[in-house]
Amino acid sequence: SYKLPGVDIFVCTADPTVEPPTLVINTVLSAMSLNHPTEKLSVYLSDDGGSQLTFYALLEASRFSKLWIPFCKKFNVEPRSPDAYFTHNFDLHEHTAEAQQRLFIKEQYEDMIKRIEAVINKDSVPEELKNQHKGFSEWDSNVTKQNHQPIVQIIIDGRDNNAVDSDGCRLPTLVYMAREKRPDRLHHFKAGAMNALIRVSSEISNSAIILNLDCDMYANNADSIKEALCFFMDEERGHQIAFVQHPQKYNNITKNDLYGNSSPVLHKVELPGIGGYGSAIYCGTGCFHRRTSLCGTKYSEEHKGLWNSETRKDDNRTVHELEEASKVLASCGFEKGTQWGKEMGLIYGCPVEDVVTGLAIQCRGWNSVYYNPDNTAFIGVAPPTLDIALVQFTRWSDGMFQIFLSKYCPFIYGHNKIKLGAKMGYCVYLLWAPSSLPLLYYAIALPFSLFQGIPLFPDIPSRWFIPFAYVFVSKNIYSLAEALIFGSTFKAWWNLQRMWVHRRTTSCFFAFIDCIVRQLGLSQTTFTLTAKVVTDDVSKMYQQEIMDFGSTSTMFTVISTLAMLNLFSLIGVVVKVFMGGLECKDMENLVSQVVLCGIMVTVNGPVYEALFVRKDKGSMPGSVMFKSIVLASLACLIPL
Repeated sequence: SYKLPGVDIFVCTADPTVEPPTLVINTVLSAMSLNHPTEKLSVYLSDDGGSQLTFYALLEASRFSKLWIPFCKKFNVEPRSPDAYFTHNFDLHEHTAEAQQRLFIKEQYEDMIKRIEAVINKDSVPEELKNQHKGFSEWDSNVTKQNHQPIVQIIIDGRDNNAVDSDGCRLPTLVYMAREKRPDRLHHFKAGAMNALIRVSSEISNSAIILNLDCDMYANNADSIKEALCFFMDEERGHQIAFVQHPQKYNNITKNDLYGNSSPVLHKVELPGIGGYGSAIYCGTGCFHRRTSLCGTKYSEEHKGLWNSETRKDDNRTVHELEEASKVLASCGFEKGTQWGKEMGLIYGCPVEDVVTGLAIQCRGWNSVYYNPDNTAFIGVAPPTLDIALVQFTRWSDGMFQIFLSKYCPFIYGHNKIKLGAKMGYCVYLLWAPSSLPLLYYAIALPFSLFQGIPLFPDIPSRWFIPFAYVFVSKNIYSLAEALIFGSTFKAWWNLQRMWVHRRTTSCFFAFIDCIVRQLGLSQTTFTLTAKVVTDDVSKMYQQEIMDFGSTSTMFTVISTLAMLNLFSLIGVVVKVFMGGLECKDMENLVSQVVLCGIMVTVNGPVYEALFVRKDKGSMPGSVMFKSIVLASLACLIPL
């Protein structure tokens, strides 16, 4: 193990309400139990919520880790998240040593969760529990989420020979950090938290490799660190690699991927393809970084074989001394006048700080790897509602387009630095927002012109019709074949087509507008947290693959209005044909539009069901239905 570099694992959370502490500690426990020498493993939790509830949950997790880590390593348990592991169906009649130990560990885990949830339900930590750890003294009546001093607590000191698990083996270092927040200071969202973690960890453990995880993305493959180190420690090309990115995969994907979250083609074709140019995209979680590259260092051949050069700064300092020194690095004023957020750490000013940071690292001469092993390394939680999925996609699209319009545009910033294929690969995603415009045109102009009897395409007998038919048919056949080859079902492919219609007509379009407004200086960058938990009713609906439209979101008004516009147009043409209002020659000119409009109506089947058939909580609200019908009717009545 002396030849292996140290690994610092960063877990970020921001709100104990949206991201429950019980979810967070499962990720932390899975990280602590990864197969790597514990004296070279440190886990850091950044709590941007500054919540003593999260701190209490982490304390409970640190105690439970003394049982969980040896259990995992003794029986080679996977996944390493207790919650995910105990949801498996085990043989209740099994009487092996592992089964008996499993039952005991499960009881201990459930007791811990009950204690944490009892504290969460009270929304405060009882005094008798506060007296068990000095860290609670950091919270007084003046501490709020957006206004508090830096808090750094080393919960487990990996240097301490007494910090051992139930088998007497050393535990990994565990650190809680809540960086300083003040109402009058910019905190730069997740990018600011990551940069604070980089600095604090450099003071405490200073490992050469950093793994960052979202708080809902637990470790599934126990050997994921070893596999990543194979890239970094490769004798020929390892010194060129800045980061190894794993795919974002989820444990709650339905059979037919209702909201198009799993994207097998994305993970098996597109992203590995960009990685083939040495420019894998940094996706913000499930990524192993070389610390030096993340801190702004340019690539140099001198980085070959330097793994043992970065160690703890001073093993003789006490825990208190390390905590106090780290608090300075987690303060608001530390970054003033420095290159943090510019040339060092994650780049500020963009909702997708991960993508722009990865691009900047590659433009400093480093390569990156996209690694998609059969045994998935990390597993998270996909958005279980349409509203959450669209809000998340809006943030992604907004941030991506913002990069394209900034100095970090790959064709400008990456000129003579990364390959042309990499630049084009980046732009596939950076241009999600403006891709909304052509689809919106078709979604509006197509039914509108059809209702008015105005042809948009050449007649079917015309040779000019062939290019249109060829593009439409070949694109969809290729897309379907590709999806089926890589493990999707036909229905999953169809669901993805529906989601792309919804995304482009809502998320991408709103992101386009927001980004243009921001470029004009009329608004500032915001960050919206994605909810990680939902009610049982919503969860049940999702598992049954029933789309949830039970929100008055403006996005749902747009979706339902476009759906009604296409339905009215199609019905109008059918009525005209039966009433003799359209001659055969006129109908021939409109066949292409009828087909496309019919496809749009079919795609929007669940929308009509939510508008007129369903009566459950996921049905379309009455106000949304009223607005969509009125708007679609007015559009059809506009004279030309």
